[in-house]
Amino acid sequence: TLLYTIKFEDYIMARVDSKNLFNFPLKGLAEGQVAGINAMLDQIQQNGPPLEIWKKLLELSVQEDEVSGRQFVEITRANNAGMSAMIKHHPVLSAAAEQIERTEFRVPTTHAGLHDVLVEVYTPLPLVGKKGNPVVVYAHGGGCISGSAADSKPFLDHLAVSCNVVVFNVDYRIAPETQCPNNVMDLYEAIMFVSEHAADLGVDKDQICVFGESGGGYVALGAAAMMAHCEQAHRVKLLLTSIAMVSDYSFSDPLAMTAQERNSATIIRATWRQVAADLAAQRHDPMLFPGKCSDEILAHFPPTVMMEGEFDMFLTENARMAGRLREAGRLLEFVVFPGARHETMLFPDFRTGEVFGGAMEKIIEEYLRK
Repeated sequence: TLLYTIKFEDYIMARVDSKNLFNFPLKGLAEGQVAGINAMLDQIQQNGPPLEIWKKLLELSVQEDEVSGRQFVEITRANNAGMSAMIKHHPVLSAAAEQIERTEFRVPTTHAGLHDVLVEVYTPLPLVGKKGNPVVVYAHGGGCISGSAADSKPFLDHLAVSCNVVVFNVDYRIAPETQCPNNVMDLYEAIMFVSEHAADLGVDKDQICVFGESGGGYVALGAAAMMAHCEQAHRVKLLLTSIAMVSDYSFSDPLAMTAQERNSATIIRATWRQVAADLAAQRHDPMLFPGKCSDEILAHFPPTVMMEGEFDMFLTENARMAGRLREAGRLLEFVVFPGARHETMLFPDFRTGEVFGGAMEKIIEEYLRK
């Protein structure tokens, strides 16, 4: 458990300066491409098997016995695996796969038994063999209970090519087989390994970005908290999160939530119950809920960009975290994409489109390269 009253007497980090790159107007509704994607997703989700899967997950999410928990995880994994299988056939993503070289390395760890964490490497062909490349160390989504590094490869191929960076895709262990804090520690150890072996890996130790999405956002924020605690956050030039799981907000009163938060609250609660080794004992632990980091820890975070969707189920907790990081002097940008929901942010047409894709290119260029 991280200390809450730690004092950094000799380790002072200067406040970061935001370039205020984004000011998307929020109108309380989706327009243009986002509206079309949302309508398509509604058509898929509100009919046939996807609707039945959602109903079953809702039913299981309010049961707290072990058997129901296991069924919840199995259905979530099967559902996400099906979506991942479809994504890789997107023409823009499949084209990017032809423009990268895939390699891998492993990071030895001992925090949860002897385990070598797999890290998949995606290098744009023009960067193969070159030294000092900027690098994105990535933690995949899936609620920290599903998914793998391989599932995210199509998106990361495109990220590597469009932003001209090397991507290190960390296959951290997922819950309930590996629970908090050990999933976070897998990513933390990978980040430290990359920092210490950057030259051998062909990347620039001064241009390291850590990027986590959804459940991987929780893992990335938890790893940042550990780095802050250990006075190591200077090793990361940019922390980037998207639609991240941040806190136990889903356990609060649904009447105060947005519709999207309220409709998914029991499913998010069930997910956290799988991620936690002991939810009651870890309730105030920032390694489980990074939103509960102390002010002192937040003041020693890496420079951070947080991205959200206007109608994402994690919007409120991300807005709170962004506000605290801004006050602590560590927030570069809090970017909210108009009309976007959680699933919108993971849809290939949105990911490869001008709004999200352009934002990623700008963030990497302005905050990682410069």
